[in-house]
Amino acid sequence: MNGQVKRAFKFRFYPSEAQAVELSRTFGCVRKVYNLALQARSEAWALRGERVGYEATSALLTAWKRTEELAFLAEVSSVPLQQALRHLQAAFGNFWARRARFPRFKSRKRSRASAEYTRSAFRWRDGVLTLAKMAEPLDIRWSRPMPEGATPSTVTVSRDSAGRWFVSLLCEDPSVTPLPATDAVVGIDVGLDHLLVLSTGEKIGNPRHERRDRTALAKAQRALCRKQKDSNNRAKARVKVARIHARITDRRTDYLHKITTRLVRETQTLVIEDLAVSNMVGNHRLARAINDASWRQFRQQLEYKASWHGRNVTVVDRWFPSSKLCSACGALASAMPLSVRTWTCGCGTIHDRDVNAARNILAAGLAVTVCGAGVRPQRNPPGGQSATKQKTPRREPQESPSFTRGRSQAVQYFRTASVEL
Repeated sequence: MNGQVKRAFKFRFYPSEAQAVELSRTFGCVRKVYNLALQARSEAWALRGERVGYEATSALLTAWKRTEELAFLAEVSSVPLQQALRHLQAAFGNFWARRARFPRFKSRKRSRASAEYTRSAFRWRDGVLTLAKMAEPLDIRWSRPMPEGATPSTVTVSRDSAGRWFVSLLCEDPSVTPLPATDAVVGIDVGLDHLLVLSTGEKIGNPRHERRDRTALAKAQRALCRKQKDSNNRAKARVKVARIHARITDRRTDYLHKITTRLVRETQTLVIEDLAVSNMVGNHRLARAINDASWRQFRQQLEYKASWHGRNVTVVDRWFPSSKLCSACGALASAMPLSVRTWTCGCGTIHDRDVNAARNILAAGLAVTVCGAGVRPQRNPPGGQSATKQKTPRREPQESPSFTRGRSQAVQYFRTASVEL
């Protein structure tokens, strides 16, 4: 890594009354500029088929500040407003590359309130952070040490739905270096009874964080429903619900960080299964439990930590029949309902369903690195599917389909969405 890994350090801070007012105004202006720019770009594309880039929206921002209606945009720091335009440019870039949907308007109630400052808009001296348009530094709670000699390149200030204020400092972390190589390999099967089952036979429990607070959450949500719409009491009740959700999320994230850090430190090669979580939550009986397990977040943490520390993460194809294969003889069972937790193969081997799946996942992952499976898949793999995830070459988007697709979505958003401050 050579000490070039950029890492964000997030801390809570407690703004003064003046700072809270200034940041709230900045959040509103950022949202307003983003929505105005999105409206301008959508209108240009829907009516004239014209692509408006960052430079054009930046010029529009200057013109908006000179109008009487939008003169308040000049009262906050200009850097977060420019950054909002850059974020919109990135969103359109992802859309044209077919990595994301058409950008959506930001809502005052549903969107995350945040503002990004670059180096020209903040002062960092000896661990003291002062933002533009503010006389006093932020009162930050330093819950962990920053890298020695680190200087933030960008600072992002945000406020969540529970009313908590956070500041995220992006800087280079020289402590992120490859770990000593090891021969340890492990296959990982995710589940609900146990969050993770390893090919070594170890089972890591599922704390079910949402279930622990389900009663309190239901009580708070019922109280929220009884409050009159747009009243102060309803706003207070909404914050109580948000705080319970925040507590659940914090516990879940902390638990996953501890697990993934331990796995990356101890193991050189980690083999996981490619799961279509968005499709699996379509099962309404298991959707709440699947969302609470947060398998997608587990994979994200595992992958970026492995890239930091020189570990390998291999992904097995989602159609690989890991549960129905006998890890001893390779026989394929005809069916394996979820209710079956232990089964006996024709060869006489008694399998724990999850441990057997983890061992099969490990074997499939080792085939990738040793035999090249997945690059040249077997013609008749067990279960009729390749052992490893196959990536088909992506076709370059043609101009005409992209034009039609983008224009139709731009027309739809332009007609139905409203810009709100």
